[in-house]
Amino acid sequence: MFGRMLPIWAVILVEFCFAYALECLMGSPCSFKLAAKCFDPKTTHPVIFESAIICATVGMMCPAMSFLAACFYYPYYSGFHLLTLLANWLKLVCFNFPFAFFTQLFFIQPLVRTIFKLLFRKDIKARQR
Repeated sequence: MFGRMLPIWAVILVEFCFAYALECLMGSPCSFKLAAKCFDPKTTHPVIFESAIICATVGMMCPAMSFLAACFYYPYYSGFHLLTLLANWLKLVCFNFPFAFFTQLFFIQPLVRTIFKLLFRKDIKARQR
């Protein structure tokens, strides 16, 4: 990371801190605003609106986190060149985006919805009455 050898726990901690800060500062607020521009949250079905938020989040977070990864794992021992950084970033975006998009949309979102339905089924039934 940054051309130095770090213990794996330090690498994971640094990556987690950057990802969490980026999600809180850019990902969540901007993705909700972007989805609200396309769909009205009051009239749109909640699953469609949540899917729009997830698509917007992946669309912003994947390039941002890929850029951070390109900076963290750049081969600094061979010198720094901006075009190499941009090429590494584009490669990472091309590798990460399809996986992030499809896992969020087809695996993680349904799993989280199912878990929340199981955990809060009493509240859901009370609100439906």
